[in-house]
Amino acid sequence: MVTPIGKSAQTRQLLLDTAMELFAAKGFAGTTMRAIAAESGLSLGNAYYYFDSKDAIVHEFFRELVEKHRNVSWPLLVPGNNLETNLRIALESALETLAPFHEFGPAFIRTAFAGTHSDLSDVHRALEFGLWRQVVSVSSPLPPLAIRKDLPELLWLIQRGIFLFWAYDRSPGASRSRRLIKNVAPVIARLVVLSRMPVVRSILDDVLSLVRTAT
Repeated sequence: MVTPIGKSAQTRQLLLDTAMELFAAKGFAGTTMRAIAAESGLSLGNAYYYFDSKDAIVHEFFRELVEKHRNVSWPLLVPGNNLETNLRIALESALETLAPFHEFGPAFIRTAFAGTHSDLSDVHRALEFGLWRQVVSVSSPLPPLAIRKDLPELLWLIQRGIFLFWAYDRSPGASRSRRLIKNVAPVIARLVVLSRMPVVRSILDDVLSLVRTAT
């Protein structure tokens, strides 16, 4: 027997799966909540009970991808890897996780970075911060103590920048995004080493301060 809670979760997943199939077939703009409800065998009011908009559906799907990325990356971040290696693992696995859904890149951007659905945005951020803290904590040698606490946030911001680039990257297989990761990882690793210098540390502090103000 399916419990009410189990049935609710099943209905929510049905709407999510149906929506993604329709988005793939008709595009995000060409799909309506009414069509999603009808294809799922539900009333429009029932569909709105679970998701208040198409953006909410995409946001939920993106949350699942964030969790998948974390689960795929975490076992690969083993002690002994240097920071550059861990950076490349985390960033490249993100692209691999997102690759089948490249066409939804702009919709992901609109929902994941928007001010709406802030509760889900908090979930995204917590999951991603946890991953980047792991990247830092298992890297050998450990990053300088002066930047170690703030480094996960800086890496998260870099990931977001690469995600924005990827969302609109139309090169075959998102090859430009992959090349960007290959080039960015060693630069960031060197910058972290140089953060022992007061002038570099000051610049990093200024960058983080500016971003925190804007977000």
